[in-house]
Amino acid sequence: MGERKPFIAGNWKMFKTAREAMETATALVNRVSDVTGVEVMIAPNFTALTAVYDVVRESAVRLGAQNLFWEAEGAFTGETSPNMLRDVGCRYVIIGHSERRQYFGETDQTVNKKIKAAVEHGLAPIFCVGETENDREAKKTFSVLDKQVQNGLKDLRSDDVAMLVIAYEPVWAIGTGKTASREQVQEVHNFLRSLIEKKYGNELANSIRIQYGGSVKPNNIKALMEMPDVDGALVGGASLDADTFSKIIHFQ
Repeated sequence: MGERKPFIAGNWKMFKTAREAMETATALVNRVSDVTGVEVMIAPNFTALTAVYDVVRESAVRLGAQNLFWEAEGAFTGETSPNMLRDVGCRYVIIGHSERRQYFGETDQTVNKKIKAAVEHGLAPIFCVGETENDREAKKTFSVLDKQVQNGLKDLRSDDVAMLVIAYEPVWAIGTGKTASREQVQEVHNFLRSLIEKKYGNELANSIRIQYGGSVKPNNIKALMEMPDVDGALVGGASLDADTFSKIIHFQ
């Protein structure tokens, strides 16, 4: 895997009050204090970010947000800007998650604006891409991913993309209990890396981390991580419990 440090991130979605998030984060910090070779991040709900940062700030666990808006400030009721996220301790932000695309009108174009805003303010984007079940059955996986990557990274320079993590999440495997086979995952991750290579060259393609997201559990993480182009996981449901998530983090 060269210099790519494995990166396991937990997306807590719309779960946990601030108190519950603090309790889970505290339990997680205690369970992963021995971890050195893996980067760990959790993305609680906006309302819990400040409380969770107080728990993780002295630990190896990084803080991320689940979304952001592309303007620094303004009359955008209900939105949160990149500098607000930096202010409460976020290092990462998830952009273009399939649930954002499915329920909230996120497009490749808004994803592109958000990635630009994130890197401009020093936040590392976790850029989510993935195909639906219909796409896969119609053998459109690669064309869909190609479009998402080209449009999502439009006008971004190599320096910007170097801050990025890509998360491949087949929509048909999120919360469904279905997991892509590790061969399917490797094939897609290899394809995504080749897209970065064509666009930005070999060095960046070799250093960019590509996570897999989609029903990741303690019993399948090791097999996934053995694939040469899998550099980590974006974990949903299994990250909500500190004990379960810690088992995923201790995959080695």
